[in-house]
Amino acid sequence: MSINWYPGHMAKSKRILSEQLGRVNAVVELCDARVPIASRNPDLIALIQNKPSVLVLNKADLADAGATKLWLNHYKQQGVNAIAIQANNKSGVQKTKQAIRNVLKDIILSNQNKGIRKTLRVMVVGVPNVGKSTFINALSKSSLVTEDRPGVTRAPQWVKLSDDLLLLDTPGLLWPKLDNESVSRHLAYIASVSDKVVDLYKLCIDLLNELMELAPSLVLKRYKLDDQSLRGEELLNAICQKRGFLLPGAQYDIDRAVNTVINEFRDGLIGRITLEKPEDLSFET
Repeated sequence: MSINWYPGHMAKSKRILSEQLGRVNAVVELCDARVPIASRNPDLIALIQNKPSVLVLNKADLADAGATKLWLNHYKQQGVNAIAIQANNKSGVQKTKQAIRNVLKDIILSNQNKGIRKTLRVMVVGVPNVGKSTFINALSKSSLVTEDRPGVTRAPQWVKLSDDLLLLDTPGLLWPKLDNESVSRHLAYIASVSDKVVDLYKLCIDLLNELMELAPSLVLKRYKLDDQSLRGEELLNAICQKRGFLLPGAQYDIDRAVNTVINEFRDGLIGRITLEKPEDLSFET
């Protein structure tokens, strides 16, 4: 599934982000714990590489816990400051605040030694729909405007985290050409790419086939099926039958089934599933 999707406002967002980067002391990058490869924009990684940073694997409650542990070990070996959280969970908020202060500790100490009281600024970045605004709302107890739709133009917003710390929320940013099929699919699964620019039927078939390879027992349990050989259209038809998704004339309501499967994966209702492991880093984004 090759997707060429780079609206003009994304180029503008990248330019604004680059300009703001020189004004911040550190960066928090959010990705989706279920797809830590696909949900990290290589352009963003390149932009922030010289800034103190924290990588947050958000939505860890939707990901396989064992896989998340593997990812955290991988990042530790790479010297990356990484944590896994559920953004609106109290323990996740505390973990994040501590991680931010840890990467800023040298600056904080230097300011203290000089007798300087200075507000530090942290930029929050990531691809669309990884939960940046929810993350900032939880940290600051503010009320940023959020959107379920990816690719919605918003101006950067400064939010007060504490007396000495400000967070900058930035629009979700994809890179110009999504020509890797695995990355494109995984971004579409988590709605980082708008449903309007993909074939939802094909996306659902791809998702079901991938889930049946990675976690067949969860799929069969969710849809009350017992045939592990089901794949593709046959599997979708079986889901229609079990859920009673029928049209007049006993035709399967495929559209309803497609929307149901995709949304139930996104909401974690099929189960805690991670689609990417550290060993998958061999494929290029």
